[in-house]
Amino acid sequence: MKVLANDGISKSGIKALEKGGFEVITTKVAQEQVAHFINANNVTVLLVRSATKVRKDIIDNCPSLRIIGRGGVGMDNIDVEYARANGKHVINTPASSSESVAELVFAHLFSGVRFLHDANRNMPLEGDSNFDGLKKAYAEGIELRGKTIGIIGFGRIGQAVAKMALGLGMKVIATDKFMEKADIRVDFYDGQFVTFEIKTESMDSLLKEADFITLHVPAQDGYVIGEAEFKAMKDHVGIVNCARGGVVDEVALIAALENNKVLFAGLDVYENEPSPEIKILMHPKISLTPHIGAATEEAQDRIGTELAEQIISLLEVENA
Repeated sequence: MKVLANDGISKSGIKALEKGGFEVITTKVAQEQVAHFINANNVTVLLVRSATKVRKDIIDNCPSLRIIGRGGVGMDNIDVEYARANGKHVINTPASSSESVAELVFAHLFSGVRFLHDANRNMPLEGDSNFDGLKKAYAEGIELRGKTIGIIGFGRIGQAVAKMALGLGMKVIATDKFMEKADIRVDFYDGQFVTFEIKTESMDSLLKEADFITLHVPAQDGYVIGEAEFKAMKDHVGIVNCARGGVVDEVALIAALENNKVLFAGLDVYENEPSPEIKILMHPKISLTPHIGAATEEAQDRIGTELAEQIISLLEVENA
């Protein structure tokens, strides 16, 4: 049987699939050619990340397709319910990239509080001619320790963020529509650990209390953070979105940055991917990355291996 990993897969994932008797194809097929390629090559499994969309046209026109896999958490690029209603298995890897995304959140937070994103733009241009000027411009950094981080969405990634925040000595508050509390275990290198119980709070309470806010919610209709939410926040708040483009109103974000309501923003995802707005890309108060939350070697190894294990298990059951 054949697997088309259209957005790539780790070597460990390929090895596990090949050991299970699969032929793995990693040729990148253009979106409009995916259905034709699947049919021409009798592909059984289609694996994607966030680039390839698996909509009704592919599901309807590919009878050989039995499994659709998403390497990552969110599955908004797949018509999940329609696929399942038409007899396709749909799988993902919700736990594999949590730590990687959480680390990127803190990369953006550290960048914002110490102006690293802007300093890295300006030092190559002015470091030799305006060193003292830049030193003065970036002299008012702040520390994360002792501050309050508000986590919107308290699933696996939100909880991974909470672990790191607690390790840094931050206060953690969280809000989630579907969860009342979570036990957060912070592990140390020598086997010791500390467990904290975090009870979720209302969105209103989080917006009023948090010094920094990070979002970990799926794509949805409407903004989670818009003009009204920015107004409810503390002055000089920092905000990070490593979840999905479209959950933060970017027009309202720019306005909040311009009037200093928001001190800085860190964005890994955008309303208009893969062509973010130029006002976002050029803003000196925004730390930017190109949707790389799960893009670590360790996460991709875990994702590839977990997908392989799920695929082999599903088809073994089907063929039993």
